[in-house]
Amino acid sequence: MSETAAAIRAEFTKLRGVRGTYTALLLFVPFSVFIAALGGWSAKGAIDSGSPGLRADFTPGQAGLDGILYGQLTLIVFGVLMFSSEYVSGMMRVSLLAVPRRGRLYAAKMAVTAGAAVTVAVPVTVVGYLVTQLALGPHGAPIDASGVPRALIGAVVYLTLMSLFAAGAAAVARSAVVPLAILLPMVLAGSQILSVLGATKEVARYFPDRAGAQMLTINSTNAYTGFVVLLLWTAAALAAGYVRHSRWEPSGPG
Repeated sequence: MSETAAAIRAEFTKLRGVRGTYTALLLFVPFSVFIAALGGWSAKGAIDSGSPGLRADFTPGQAGLDGILYGQLTLIVFGVLMFSSEYVSGMMRVSLLAVPRRGRLYAAKMAVTAGAAVTVAVPVTVVGYLVTQLALGPHGAPIDASGVPRALIGAVVYLTLMSLFAAGAAAVARSAVVPLAILLPMVLAGSQILSVLGATKEVARYFPDRAGAQMLTINSTNAYTGFVVLLLWTAAALAAGYVRHSRWEPSGPG
């Protein structure tokens, strides 16, 4: 086994052994599926009753992807903890003894972060969509409806990149507090609020979550632009995280 493969295997082992990180990853499954079911059930009730509360741009296909936008919160927590937990606990010193080449250790951590995100994102994205359509009953849309397969693939890529972006931010901060304090409010409401204000509307379009959300918007004309913007944000976070990681002194403060 090569040294890189051994480092990746070690990171997978640590992922399973760190309760907080592993729990955050697993919570993505029930949280996303629950939101998907709740959204479909609520939309069906609104349609059946002719409620004016249903948003004007509602489509059953898009509703099947809405749960992902909330479920991503758990993957952001996972990405942050994947890197910050070792700095906080002091285990980074042990990891560097096992894998002295910092670039290899950093790459292994990010590879495991991406691999774990994809592993849960693929089935959950599909199941979440199907659960929403089941809850919608006769109002649902098939999984092969126009634009849906592309949006499902986009959702998986989006979730993976957001996980890596969060991990890179955690590597920059060397802690969980600052990245979570910024990323969770931003994704939950902050960027959405800024996107409707005249003064910040244009700028908010280029926030990582707002741009990336175009990837899971059915029939969006900006999906590829959103992918490029999110990819650039992720690359910048990973690069900055690597610089901080490479300069960390084990004998000094985190």
